[in-house]
Amino acid sequence: MKHTKILIGAALIALVCFFAIAADHIDAPAIAGGTSDITDIYGFQAQDTDNIVFVANVQGLISPANTAQAAFDENVLFEFNIDNNGDAVEDLVIQAIPRDGKMYFFGPTTPSQNGLNSTILTSATTNSVDITTYGSGAIIEANNGMQFFAGPRDDPFFMDFARYGEIIGGTATSFNNPGTDTFEGTNVLSIAVELPKTMVGNGNSVNLWVEAKRKQ
Repeated sequence: MKHTKILIGAALIALVCFFAIAADHIDAPAIAGGTSDITDIYGFQAQDTDNIVFVANVQGLISPANTAQAAFDENVLFEFNIDNNGDAVEDLVIQAIPRDGKMYFFGPTTPSQNGLNSTILTSATTNSVDITTYGSGAIIEANNGMQFFAGPRDDPFFMDFARYGEIIGGTATSFNNPGTDTFEGTNVLSIAVELPKTMVGNGNSVNLWVEAKRKQ
């Protein structure tokens, strides 16, 4: 699970908070590199300032040599959870699940249940997009005032892990500027949704977290 608060009218402020708490590329051995492993989530204002963009990146540290073979797991549901009243309980969800070369999206809609278990909300607004293949142009599908993307992308997260280790070990006191990007040259699989802000809430901010839920 990944969690962040997004200020609908001031996305850059929210991203500063996000970078501090929500990056997660190196996990415990039991889940590191798994097909349900979430590396980062992002929320930011779109070029159309009436819209907001949600992104979940999964399966981090994919080398270019292995990216063409990387694939979304059809047994894993990715769920964007949106709390728009500040009670830390999801009021809306957007579900994304891959099937036969497409990513299907359901929502945003009220979840049928809260917590760790979910049912695919097939009665909700449904959209889909062809999953972009590595090395080809991005396929973006627009419908119902929303836009969708799924496929491989260069990992946008910047972190100098070697310098971080030096700081933790007491041999350095600060990061270099610009430092060394540990994730340079590695890829992730991305799921992106752009939608009108009015679809997620009428307040000044929303809480967003993403869960990867494996079929039982």
